[in-house]
Amino acid sequence: MIDKIRKRDGSIEKFAPEKISSAIFKAAVACGGKDFDLAQKLCDKVVAMAEEKYKGQIPEVEGIQDLVEYVLIENGHSKTAKAYILYREKRKSARELNALVGATIGMFSDYLGDKDWKIQENANTQKSVNGLNNYIREIFTKNYWLHEIYPVEVREAHLSGDCHIHDMGFFGAYCAGWDLRQLLMEGFGGVPGKVESKPAKHLRSFLGQVVNSTFTTQGELAGAQAWSSFDTYCAPFIRYDELTYNQVKQCIQEFIFNINVPTRVGFQCPFS
Repeated sequence: MIDKIRKRDGSIEKFAPEKISSAIFKAAVACGGKDFDLAQKLCDKVVAMAEEKYKGQIPEVEGIQDLVEYVLIENGHSKTAKAYILYREKRKSARELNALVGATIGMFSDYLGDKDWKIQENANTQKSVNGLNNYIREIFTKNYWLHEIYPVEVREAHLSGDCHIHDMGFFGAYCAGWDLRQLLMEGFGGVPGKVESKPAKHLRSFLGQVVNSTFTTQGELAGAQAWSSFDTYCAPFIRYDELTYNQVKQCIQEFIFNINVPTRVGFQCPFS
């Protein structure tokens, strides 16, 4: 005899057949039915099938509800079965909505209360509204990676701790290296409808284009950006403008300050 049932959250409570008969009757009423005794008889059939199927086991709520659908259809109550199925779907949607609301509140609380170790994972970020928004975005992005990109066995290995996939909070490439020669020869542009700059003629302009390009592409990458042969490609401007040591030092100092403005998510400086 079944005396316990496992709920969706894993907890166990006393098995109550009257809940089954009540649910069947409500579905019948939705179709114009009025016979509660019939609902009770159908409930008895569900219980009998459950006792046969779950001998020595504790059934789950979903399993019992599947049996209700089966009994209704097998006994010629297809309309009632349809109403019952629609009721299940409605309840499922309500539970998912409540779960989403609860998860949203939990995410905000974890960040604001420093309850999640991942908040302190990046030493370059500071607690801020921008950081909060990024923290929430990363959680959803991580779930997309795990449920839509990686196969099931990889997801399960990550969630169980058998392996760790780092930095899934960004849906894009990790690091990138850019061609400084292309910027030197073509200028800063290439995106239709956006502001473009012709090739720089002086060192300050060239360094400014490097800064602008780095700021622009930082939003497309999770990690660092690199410019190769930086000093080599800057040298012709120094010769052409006949810059002194102090003038070059001033230009580079301006470049360092400009490229380290905290414009990245979490008020980080561009990773370059």
